[in-house]
Amino acid sequence: MKQGFVKVAAATPRIKVADPVYNGGVICEKLEEAWGKGAKVIVFPELCITGYTCGDLFLQGLLLEEASRQLLRIAEHTRGKDALVMVGLPMERDGRLYNVGAVLWNGEILGLVPKANIPSYAEFYEGRHFTAGNTAPVPFSIGGKTVPFGTNILFDCETVHGLTVGCEICEDLWVADAPAVNHALKGATIVANLSASNETVGKDEYRELLVKSVSARLICGYVYTSAGEGESTQDLVFGGHNLIAENGVILAQIKKFTCETIYSDIDVQKLLLERRRMGTFGKEPEGAYVKVPFRLEVAETVLERSFGSMPFVPGDEETRRRRCEEILSIQSYGLKKRYEHTGLTTAVLGISGGLDSTLALLVTVRTFDMLGLDRKGIVTVTMPGFGTTDRTYENACQLARTLGAALEEVDIRQAVEVHFRDIGQDADNHDVTYENAQARERTQVLMDIANHRNGLVIGTGDMSELALGWATYNGDHMSMYGVNAGVPKTLVRHLVQYYADTCNDSALSAVLADVLDTPVSPELLPPVDGVISQRTEDLVGPYELHDFFLYYMLRCGYPPAKVYRVAKLAFQGQYEDGTILKWLKAFYRRFFAQQFKRSCLPDGPKVGSVALSPRGDLRMPSDASARLWLDEVEKLA
Repeated sequence: MKQGFVKVAAATPRIKVADPVYNGGVICEKLEEAWGKGAKVIVFPELCITGYTCGDLFLQGLLLEEASRQLLRIAEHTRGKDALVMVGLPMERDGRLYNVGAVLWNGEILGLVPKANIPSYAEFYEGRHFTAGNTAPVPFSIGGKTVPFGTNILFDCETVHGLTVGCEICEDLWVADAPAVNHALKGATIVANLSASNETVGKDEYRELLVKSVSARLICGYVYTSAGEGESTQDLVFGGHNLIAENGVILAQIKKFTCETIYSDIDVQKLLLERRRMGTFGKEPEGAYVKVPFRLEVAETVLERSFGSMPFVPGDEETRRRRCEEILSIQSYGLKKRYEHTGLTTAVLGISGGLDSTLALLVTVRTFDMLGLDRKGIVTVTMPGFGTTDRTYENACQLARTLGAALEEVDIRQAVEVHFRDIGQDADNHDVTYENAQARERTQVLMDIANHRNGLVIGTGDMSELALGWATYNGDHMSMYGVNAGVPKTLVRHLVQYYADTCNDSALSAVLADVLDTPVSPELLPPVDGVISQRTEDLVGPYELHDFFLYYMLRCGYPPAKVYRVAKLAFQGQYEDGTILKWLKAFYRRFFAQQFKRSCLPDGPKVGSVALSPRGDLRMPSDASARLWLDEVEKLA
């Protein structure tokens, strides 16, 4: 549970209806299995000590008394075990019968949470037996001890910051005023639902939608455990459809009719960050709540959940295609509005034959097509310099011709050499001045052509370059509208690939394929034997690593040690741990040092959940110290 990962389990035992002794035994067996897997929060179904389908047998005192005895047996079985356990049973209080979730820890019953909403419609007739639970907790005596009894109880772990667990039961999920709402607003980061939801055609899809929705709306982890095999099939069938969700994402779910236990790891630190980030999370609810403390040993959880190496890129092909189309539309509509507002009809782009300028040109073409403007109003400018290779030059020219844009060439070498003489720069000294002078000369050319043609300079730089500061200040850093500012480098490649796959133009697809196959390079240093000599990722590190670091730092709020931990899992077999750590250090150093470039970014559209605009998502001082982050990175060595 170090770094906020809490392993949870949703367990469905094979029970026998109205046989608490047998059911107590199989519940204990399931507990042993879950403990062996390292689960720290273990949730069983509604009324599982007796079975949900007992009908009028719930009114029998013999059944109720044995259910209570088995609860004490199960509680004793948890003694010395490092987990919070929730199990369902019927419980009598003051002459009324309640459908209860009992919360157990280390041999004790910590509390009893009654079901708040009792269904009596369609196939359900719980109102015949059960009373709706009281909200404010009241004292209740069981096993010689007094525990709180009521819906407004939370279970707060004293040893794991952020781990607070709430409980609701089955129908409580399906109603408008669910107990989980107040639980979350009162601080619960994990809500457990003990359920006995029967199967009908399509119900599993709706159930999954509800679980995803409530976990997203409440920014919580949600553990849903349902009754399964062993329940009476007299009129209903129960499939044991267990689900574990976190903030709108299903982390794990079971194949129905299997009665297996599912596990996943809920990141409570990430949930707390998301709640802090959202100022509209909600006010603290009124009404008395009781928080019952418990303790768990803090250890490193063996993670069940996986971390994709490209968090900005959907792994599923169909989802990725839809995402690419959506992003291209966001970029194009953003630029479209700028042209409608200014009334201009000319765009100026510097094209290099690289991925970023290619994407910017494709977006501009889509925009002009939407506006009904002539593509000849798109002025593409190739500006050969000291590092330009024949391959990238030819690809840039071919791309412009194929798309029907205007193509112009301005060779910057002579102008830069004159500039070198003016400032006393040795042309044989290939330092940062040598490189940046070319980038700034290109930007000057583009800006002046835009003035001359009454157009806008369309920026080509992407979000990954902005994160690392891999841009020449007031060079390629500057434009009149940056269409790629919200797109990370790992996604740029997929957007261009998507365009190549769907454009229905073999000539365009061919040139895009060669652009995709070209190494990423600013081409500011002379080539060697006509081949690119300056590879960006050799200098700043692999962009797939930096995009991973960026996502988990900004979107998830992970500190360096946690980023490093999940990066090792995501890139296992691809990068050595030492390589990951090397570029993680470089990422934090560059991210903090280069904020001044992001503080004065041109306008550009946000396309995803991570953005770097100083007018939007990232309000960060340009002179913020990186000490805390770099000190933690150093300790990882």
